[in-house]
Amino acid sequence: MPVRDTAFLIFTDCSMLDFTGPLSAFDAANRVSGKQLYRLSLLSEPGGMIRSSAGACIQTERIGAASFDTLVVAGGGAPREGLVSEQLRSYIVRAAQRSRRIAGVCTGAFVLAASGVLDGKRATTHWRVAAKLQKMHPKVLVDSDRIYSRDGSVWTSAGISAGIDLALALIEDDHGADLARAVARELVVYHRRPGGQSQFSALQEMDGGSDRIRRALSFAREHLQQELTVDVLAEVACLSRRQFDRAFTAETGQTPAKAIEQMRAEAARIRVEESSDPLEQIARTTGFGDAERMRRAFMRLFGQPPQTLRRLARGYEEQGRLETAA
Repeated sequence: MPVRDTAFLIFTDCSMLDFTGPLSAFDAANRVSGKQLYRLSLLSEPGGMIRSSAGACIQTERIGAASFDTLVVAGGGAPREGLVSEQLRSYIVRAAQRSRRIAGVCTGAFVLAASGVLDGKRATTHWRVAAKLQKMHPKVLVDSDRIYSRDGSVWTSAGISAGIDLALALIEDDHGADLARAVARELVVYHRRPGGQSQFSALQEMDGGSDRIRRALSFAREHLQQELTVDVLAEVACLSRRQFDRAFTAETGQTPAKAIEQMRAEAARIRVEESSDPLEQIARTTGFGDAERMRRAFMRLFGQPPQTLRRLARGYEEQGRLETAA
């Protein structure tokens, strides 16, 4: 079995977990399998010691002519602000051509986008900067819902722990589900959160940059049971439908329809997990209308149907009682 050269490209002021999480997953794959499946490297544009946002310094090799099976670009403050040098852009373009696959974790997607690698491709990033990514790079098909995304040989993920989900998916793509599952057990993380599972925290923090969009979002949260068409929300925001569509997507990184579905799904999920109410009743009171429509939304956003999430919640609750009793 060939050793896969896997490199992580980091930047000054990088978030350590953006690269140490997936790095640890590949390292665990080596240990769990008892073989060197991955040969790991840490790179930076200047080479040498790179200071992370937490203050820790990481020794790196300078980017150069070496090619890799997989290049993972971690997040950092400079890429998020569009501060990507021409040298780095050229390097990423070459890497995308030479590598079997290339990936961006969190704001690493901004580096890939600045290099044109994401043009015309679906990609994700941390929900907080998804709208910014879309505005800075309009050719990218930004999907702020997903934990990770794959479009051909290009992979991207949301921030922090989502980099581990991405690494597990890459390991599974290389060596199958059994090894990925074993790595997840070694790291004591869940295997596996589907890539399409929503970035849950985004739903609570979703906000517009303008008073008009914030007003529409607040109205939607308070009236989930009602019919919330774009025309209704545009009227609340005192905008034409066309103006509202454009402003909403620019400020939240999502379409109005997708945002409303997310709000309803999160409200329904809370009730599914914390109550014994019939699913049909929950579907009606959260605006889905019927249980089947709610089930389809759960599959899209959470990767699992309501019944499974309720069962898992009951299992965690029972486990907690047993641990308390012990």
